[in-house]
Amino acid sequence: MLYNISFRGMLIPILLFTISLNTMSISPVRIHSHNDYRQLVPFYQAYSQQVHSIEADLYLSPHDPEQLVVAHDKEELQTALTFEQLYLQPLVDLFRRNNGKAWVHTHETLDLLIDIKSNRQQVMDLLVKQLEQYPEVFNPFVNPLAVRIVISGDAPAPEEFDLYPAYIFFDGLIQLSYTPAQLNRVAFFSESFRKYSVWNGKGSIIAAEKKKLEAIIQKAHAQEKPIRFWGSPDSMTAWNTFYFMGIDYINTDKPEACSAFFRNFDQKNFALNTSIDNPETKSIQTDRLDKITARFTSFSADSRHLAKAIEIYKPTFLSDGKELPVKNVILLIGDGMGLAQVCVADAVNHGLSMLQLKQVGLQRTQAKDAYTTDSAGAGSSLATGESNNNRHISMSKTGEVYETLVERFTSQGKSCGVVTFRNIADATPAAFYSHTTERDRAEEILPWLTHGALSILCGSGIELIEKLVHNQPLEKELTRHYDIIQSIDSLSLTSKKVLCIDERMGEATTAENLTLLADATRQTIGRLEKNAGNGFFLMVEGAKIDYAGHANSLPNSVMETLGFDLAVAEALKFADENGETLVIVTADHETGGLTLVDGNPGQHHMTAIHMTDDHTPIMVPVFAYGPQSQRFTGVYPNTHIFHKIIESTYH
Repeated sequence: MLYNISFRGMLIPILLFTISLNTMSISPVRIHSHNDYRQLVPFYQAYSQQVHSIEADLYLSPHDPEQLVVAHDKEELQTALTFEQLYLQPLVDLFRRNNGKAWVHTHETLDLLIDIKSNRQQVMDLLVKQLEQYPEVFNPFVNPLAVRIVISGDAPAPEEFDLYPAYIFFDGLIQLSYTPAQLNRVAFFSESFRKYSVWNGKGSIIAAEKKKLEAIIQKAHAQEKPIRFWGSPDSMTAWNTFYFMGIDYINTDKPEACSAFFRNFDQKNFALNTSIDNPETKSIQTDRLDKITARFTSFSADSRHLAKAIEIYKPTFLSDGKELPVKNVILLIGDGMGLAQVCVADAVNHGLSMLQLKQVGLQRTQAKDAYTTDSAGAGSSLATGESNNNRHISMSKTGEVYETLVERFTSQGKSCGVVTFRNIADATPAAFYSHTTERDRAEEILPWLTHGALSILCGSGIELIEKLVHNQPLEKELTRHYDIIQSIDSLSLTSKKVLCIDERMGEATTAENLTLLADATRQTIGRLEKNAGNGFFLMVEGAKIDYAGHANSLPNSVMETLGFDLAVAEALKFADENGETLVIVTADHETGGLTLVDGNPGQHHMTAIHMTDDHTPIMVPVFAYGPQSQRFTGVYPNTHIFHKIIESTYH
């Protein structure tokens, strides 16, 4: 909802969208740099963040009656800098430099709120005199992109508004009644927060106090005016609360932190059945460290919308935690999926299949040579039970090959499969079938397929396969072991071992392909069960939860986690039907340092921010289901998962 301000609508450049959560409409955010002159670098700190409004308190100078000075209290007047030094001249210089606008790369505009502290008439007369020297900077009738001057504090009464130039606007008082002409000169309403609430910005605002504030907000909006509350709490929790209450100007003494919070705000929010889009972020880039997945460069806008919740599978628990034989093992790895990613998806979806499980543990993700792991080190530790260095694929620093779960189970006569929602040669899937000391060496990773340990490998990466088969000896050996198909829909059409290179598996999850990983999981389980007299092992990777963390995109994190949870549901369904299947759901590491800020699960909405664009070393959850699942509770290193799986199958 945009308000029809008679002067002009103005939005801050860092947030150019509206959010509609079911019936709740939220106005665009405007950041107001309160008491800006008290910043370490007045004006420029707020200006650099492209805030919408900057506040300066004005007095007459005690040294020069022709000068205005900026200060908070009279005690500061003797050393106070002039209005001209702090605000007027910098703005004039910037407008000249930026060809008649506040910022060179945008047509957004700036409010300058002048809080008159004393000598109203003298200050007003002197202010107008100074402003009229630069009509191209301060008169919107001369320049539509000019700074809007708004008078506050000891301001003229409404009946005196028309005594001042038309480009001068005023800060409104919600308790006053304005004529239409007077209201036309009101830029926005300002109210004392403390008149309505004692909230300090921690926890939740008291419901009765929130109701009072909302009544004032509605009163301002009924007059088609924005509103600001001064004296309000100044924290991330408060900013987020005020935004979703519909307060238009977020009052802050922390312009840099506040601007950072609202920057790319569409990427910090997700809600079902709504559109939260910023024209600046239609395509979200993700810088990746590895060469193999460099082809994936961005999440598009259609990968961030979902109309309804996914279905949750509720297990029977008939064999769960029982001391029964394990014939089949399904290991599902949500790459980059920490507990926060699970919590957000759970809140917006009102539940997840993985969260139905009762056997829960935590695993430490550290690599052998680093506290913060990459996918190669962590994936290899899960696959081999040996602590691996970062960038290593199931191999020691000296070149010793570590036996993987796939190789161990194949030697025992089990059929093995790997399904990944990314390139088949990327670190996590590669860790289960190949060995090298450098994750980027596809030329060393893919030839391990000719050993034939896998019955099924499914993912994207047709370019790598085509490059591989140009090597005639490798092509002959590869095709001797596998049929190569290019769609998961063709998995049932061949009885041989199969490489399914479906390029859809390399794409971001959208509402249209949300079930793709689950479909691949279900069909792969069917193939493995059919051909596995001694049972099977399957690793399924939800790969792009990690990508979303690197891109700092909460909506994509939710979409990828929900797609992964549908694959989990397929594994649980089979485990219930089979009774001899152990299912483990975990992650290799967390990506992005995701932190939940707040939300409204009743409206399927959450707000969360990423603290980094890299992996973090925090522990990640382990969920287990089926016979022997009780072995996976507790806290342990990632290498123990391999050994717990082996112990479960030998039981």
